[in-house]
Amino acid sequence: MSDQLNQGHEHKHTNRLIHETSPYLLQHAHNPVDWYAWGPEALEKAKAEDKPIFLSVGYAACHWCHVQMHESFEDEAVAAFMNEHFVCIKVDREERPDIDALYMDAVQALTGSGGWPMTVFLMPDGAPFFGGTYFPPQDRYGMPSFMKVLRSMAQLYATRRDDVEKQAEEFRQFYARRSAVSLRLPDNVTLAQIELDPDVLSQAADRLVATIDPVNGGFGRAPKFPHPMGLEYLLRMEARAPATGERDAEDERRMLLLRLTLDKMAEGGIYDQVGGGFHRYSTDTHWLVPHFEKMLYDNALLAPVYLHAWQLTGEPRYRRICEETLDYVLREMTDPAGGFYSTQDADSGGVEGAFYVWTPAELREALGEADATLIEQVWGVTASGNFEGHNILHLAQPEGETAATLGISMEELRSLIERTRKTLYDARVKRVCPARDDKVLASWNGFMLRAMAEAGRILDRADYRQAASANATFLLERMIVNGRLCRSWRQGTAKLDAYLEDYAALVNGLLSIYETTGETHFFLQARTFADEMLQRFWDEPSSSFFDTASDHETLIGRPRELSDNATPCGTSLAAEALLRLAAFTGEGRYHDFAARVLVPLASSMADQPSAFSHFLCALDDLIGPFQEIALIAATPDDASAASLERAIASRYLPRAVLAVARADDAAAATAVPLLAYRGLLDDKSTAYVCQGFVCRQPVTTPDELLDLLPDQ
Repeated sequence: MSDQLNQGHEHKHTNRLIHETSPYLLQHAHNPVDWYAWGPEALEKAKAEDKPIFLSVGYAACHWCHVQMHESFEDEAVAAFMNEHFVCIKVDREERPDIDALYMDAVQALTGSGGWPMTVFLMPDGAPFFGGTYFPPQDRYGMPSFMKVLRSMAQLYATRRDDVEKQAEEFRQFYARRSAVSLRLPDNVTLAQIELDPDVLSQAADRLVATIDPVNGGFGRAPKFPHPMGLEYLLRMEARAPATGERDAEDERRMLLLRLTLDKMAEGGIYDQVGGGFHRYSTDTHWLVPHFEKMLYDNALLAPVYLHAWQLTGEPRYRRICEETLDYVLREMTDPAGGFYSTQDADSGGVEGAFYVWTPAELREALGEADATLIEQVWGVTASGNFEGHNILHLAQPEGETAATLGISMEELRSLIERTRKTLYDARVKRVCPARDDKVLASWNGFMLRAMAEAGRILDRADYRQAASANATFLLERMIVNGRLCRSWRQGTAKLDAYLEDYAALVNGLLSIYETTGETHFFLQARTFADEMLQRFWDEPSSSFFDTASDHETLIGRPRELSDNATPCGTSLAAEALLRLAAFTGEGRYHDFAARVLVPLASSMADQPSAFSHFLCALDDLIGPFQEIALIAATPDDASAASLERAIASRYLPRAVLAVARADDAAAATAVPLLAYRGLLDDKSTAYVCQGFVCRQPVTTPDELLDLLPDQ
């Protein structure tokens, strides 16, 4: 985005945000508003001058954030009023999820809803007293104008301080009470006694399935979000179900609705049919009209869903969607240094979706008459269009029906689609491209590292393995400053203390790249970060993790998220990472920390599965059984070892870890406890399948290995 931040504008102003690295903050660096980034300077100024704080929180790909900037923050009169009456702070929610979470809770408590741009008025100590989201320049949409809100808040602070202070004190108490909440195991239950009924998993799955749209797939009504963690959880439940014979009606219905959802999303406009990758969400029930921004985290979480669906079903289209999504990330969202970028805007040239939509004339110009005539029927293109006179490309009907209508074979149809996709992509690149937020976030990179590493191993894609290794190396070399993990990196600068989600996602990603490469230093780093995570984020009095470290900057509250949102929360990621480490190491303490947060929340997970989807995946790990697989290769390039790896990759094994080493690598056996005392059988490459470090008889052939693994 950096090359598109300020093109074509003459600026009379420059404020402090010019010194920031966040593309979102840099978008506001030439506003007449006297913006501060969050920090001591702004807070001390508010106290010294006894001014309320105007806090505005958003992110670079946020359409309404752009709108409010142009309507209000670029207005000289509005800015003059803001500068006179407030200390104005601008925050990138992606860089500072702690601030975003604290004040989003306040806005939701005050208004019943939330969103971005988020507008919050604070006391000089940071306690909120009023908040909302987008405010228009004039009264409309049933909302007061932005200036009306500013005037009323300034007057309220100046003339009714007691009322303002009373509201602020209520929020101070609110944050204090929430920080004091603790997670406790049931009475008279110790960690050694924990036995959870697997029925809690099926209850959650049944409730989740009940919310799926039986016609169009997806959870609930419009707007429809992909909800990848819920899909992943249902895939896990499918992996628990019998492959044949004993399947009941619920098993069949779950898989039917799961496949319906995956198919409808992949066929719809929410999926970029030309360039690959998913947009943020669908504004309608049919997955046709998306909100066009693309987020790294959505694609990092959705690619494994389609990968695992391919493992379970063997359907080539699911593998294709996974690969097209990861190919898009490699092509458009990867920094030369190895990091993965954050987002792409919905807008290009100031128009939402303009980069992605087509007219029949544009198709003909790009493809020629013959191919355009055919592809219009494939992708539902009409003269009137389906989006503001243009066409969002989508599969208008199942491919088999389209092939029959066109009088061509399925192979000819696939060839036509592939050929035209490439041509349209080349034509589309010449348009004004959406702006890109090119900062690198630790947690989102952890998600994509895991996806890329797993796909590299399962699909035997050298380019994915290479990208994952480069990313892991980047995170370990570029995002650690003075021995501490940072949240954000951009153009050579790493900054901001990392959060629980950053540590936990990085541990998960490093474990996956270790499974893919067998490079023990990735495993050792994962364990180091996990131990540091426990030291800095675990709070013994409340028996839980906080989202900020014990030595983090003191805010009006200490955030702790105990439900999953658009991304897994730090606590559910940490529980999952610790259970995986327990399987690699046999260390009960990792298991026990995870159990202490998962068990107290289990009943809530069963009751409200959509709010706990990743927690449920971790709970699935905890309940088990968990496979610990050790693979010892006779030689570095042994073909039989590769065939054993392919056998493992052919199965969807959500509750499994894989440790790999050569027989002569004594250091690996020392570094990874699962490898200790595992030797070759008859001098052949050998696989061990264990549970709780108790192993079955070692095997040397793929068929023998598959007999020891869960069937699907």
